[in-house]
Amino acid sequence: MSFHSESSSTKGMQDELESLRWYHHDLSRHAAEALLLSNGSDGSYLLRNSNEGPSCFALSVRAKDSVKHFHVKRVNQGYVFGFNQFPSLQEFVNHFANQPLVGSDTGTLIVLKSPYPWRVEEPSIYESVRVHTAIQTGRTESDLVADAPSLGTKEGYLVKQGAVIKNWKQRWFTLHRHELKYFKDKMFEEPIRILDLRDCSAVQFDYSQDRVNCFCLVFPDRTFYLCAKTGVEADEWIKFLRWKLAQNRKR
Repeated sequence: MSFHSESSSTKGMQDELESLRWYHHDLSRHAAEALLLSNGSDGSYLLRNSNEGPSCFALSVRAKDSVKHFHVKRVNQGYVFGFNQFPSLQEFVNHFANQPLVGSDTGTLIVLKSPYPWRVEEPSIYESVRVHTAIQTGRTESDLVADAPSLGTKEGYLVKQGAVIKNWKQRWFTLHRHELKYFKDKMFEEPIRILDLRDCSAVQFDYSQDRVNCFCLVFPDRTFYLCAKTGVEADEWIKFLRWKLAQNRKR
């Protein structure tokens, strides 16, 4: 085979691979872990490029509260993963459709349940710039330190109605993955309760209470009534919670 035909074949395989909805191109190992831990679920996985060569890839898999990474290699027209060699990309994908069981070196067994797509819906929540001024001078780009916070999270104070005695108390709320936790205050480490949003059927504004900026979360055994300081803040919580519910329903 000539160099030209080899090059054309490689390009064709790359074009074919880029049509795969869960191929995340040059997503880094760190970013894959943050993505799957924040927004994925147990058994979620994605394929990304590896830094070991142009024909090497990594399969990143969420295993409960950690992420495991496995080698995938492109050989000739096919792909090698684990003990199997697949003659085409289609057969490689079909293998994953059957939810294979994978065992790692540490003894962890993982069922590959659902691919994590590279394009997902994002909450359309943006702030308007009201203040913009430098507080230091003489600094350059080299002084900037990059940081990678968790994805898909939100926290803040809300006022919550009690379950038995219908009084209202301010609580600190944190939203991470499918869990909405509330604490007595921000400095407390143990939450009063953890709400699993996978059991929540609706999030909506509420006008039944004698308060403003209220919304409610509907669960099978109880409806939780919460109030924000402003209507804008309440609207932001509602949009973010609805986005979380929509993501959970897609899994």
